Amino acid sequence: MSAPANQPVSNAPHDSGAKDPVVPVWLVVVCFLLFYWGAVYFDEHGGWFDTQVYTPYVSAEDLQKYQVAGGPDPMVLGAQVYGRTCAACHQPSAMGTPGSVPPLVGSDWVNEKEPGRIIRFVLHGFAGPGLVVNGKPFETANQMTAFGEAPPPTGLTDEEIAAVITYVRGNEDWHNHASPVTEEQVKAIRNKYATRKNQPFSPTEIKGIDPAQ
Repeated sequence: MSAPANQPVSNAPHDSGAKDPVVPVWLVVVCFLLFYWGAVYFDEHGGWFDTQVYTPYVSAEDLQKYQVAGGPDPMVLGAQVYGRTCAACHQPSAMGTPGSVPPLVGSDWVNEKEPGRIIRFVLHGFAGPGLVVNGKPFETANQMTAFGEAPPPTGLTDEEIAAVITYVRGNEDWHNHASPVTEEQVKAIRNKYATRKNQPFSPTEIKGIDPAQ
């Protein structure tokens, strides 16, 4: 019903006596803690929206490492080992450093039919002038680390050595097309030199070794 024509209409707000609701502080704290817990849980278990990752694996890399054929894929494991142990010197591109670290890309040492010599390089290191790579002399005073002489995590296991050599020898992006290396091949050579410590191979010594042995 409208107001009489001669009665003024008030524009003042109507006070119903109700007050704005106040959110308790404890509820804000609980909500924050729930949000924080959810973020941490997602970070540890969510797989970052990858539908192929599931608990207990937290990333595609973790899943692939442990789910392929009951164990790690040598190429995947080899890439991981290369990244954390080899790339610092040989570079992520495997091109090495001119005058300091020889390249692995298309290297005749890497692509030998049998891997006996490159396994020795990784197990016991390499040092001395006179190295020839792809027919060109490569003189360097740097010494390659002996990754097979120290226990993990400083050194590498037979499985890791086999994997990283397999990765390098089979990396087609680096123009390498050699056969894979097995853990048993690494173990056999390691046993052959069980007493060898702090004696990196020299160019002269390595040239006299049959890579099939």
